[in-house]
Amino acid sequence: MNDLDRRDFIRIAGLGATALAFPLGAFAQNIPLEELTLAAMQRYSARALTEAYLTRIAALDKGVHSMIELNPDALAIADARDAERRARRMRGPLHGIPIVIKDNIDTADRMRTTAGSLALNENIAARDAHLVQRLREAGAVLLGKTNLSEWANFRSTHSTSGWSARGGLTQNPYSPDRNCCGSSSGTGAAISANFAAVGIGTETDGSIVCPASSCGLVGLKPTVGLVSRSGIIPISHSQDTAGPMTRTVTDTAILLGAIAGIDSLNAVTATSRGHAHADYTTFLDPNGLRG
Repeated sequence: MNDLDRRDFIRIAGLGATALAFPLGAFAQNIPLEELTLAAMQRYSARALTEAYLTRIAALDKGVHSMIELNPDALAIADARDAERRARRMRGPLHGIPIVIKDNIDTADRMRTTAGSLALNENIAARDAHLVQRLREAGAVLLGKTNLSEWANFRSTHSTSGWSARGGLTQNPYSPDRNCCGSSSGTGAAISANFAAVGIGTETDGSIVCPASSCGLVGLKPTVGLVSRSGIIPISHSQDTAGPMTRTVTDTAILLGAIAGIDSLNAVTATSRGHAHADYTTFLDPNGLRG
């Protein structure tokens, strides 16, 4: 396993996919989930994508432990987004796109928000985090919550990156005997293993960029205040922020545009007034690394 790249891991592990908990209809459509980008995903229905990812998670996540909880309403949300598509009411580049988010971010649905801790095992949020609200408005399908270093690595000076009492130890999809860093370990591992194309992590000090680096992803810690922290279990008022974790710079730019914005419940976002953008892809330069 140590010598395999991510594509090899996915292909070989996928051969053992039997007795799955979700329907296989999407796989029959030959959706190439490996390294699928947001733009390419628009060729498929939200229902087919959601089924395909749920099936893949059921087959492979038992060896990765990246997902802490799946959204029981994911397929219903996907169907609603497909109905909008048929009515020509597209919300943008995230319309119908399955997305995973870290389990320290509130969702006002049937999923819990626990930061991986048994102390919050029955915690149901009263309202969506601001970034979750924005993702829903953008048409994203919340697929599930990802595992993390419990309490986002704030429970001990000797905690293990990627471990939580609720989710166990997240393993690196490139090599299961290697740590995938934390605290957004589950999001990093899930995107790397192609359980979703994009996801949300949070960072106080390295918790997005470290698992992104270890899992071969693009991870961005936005400037504090660009993305609201309301509805996120806190550590540091001067450092905490949520941010995108994806496989491409373009997808990171798309996801950042969806979650950035002013929030009346989080005063620090006022500092981004005039600086937040709805579309960060306008800043992409295909020749940016030339030379």
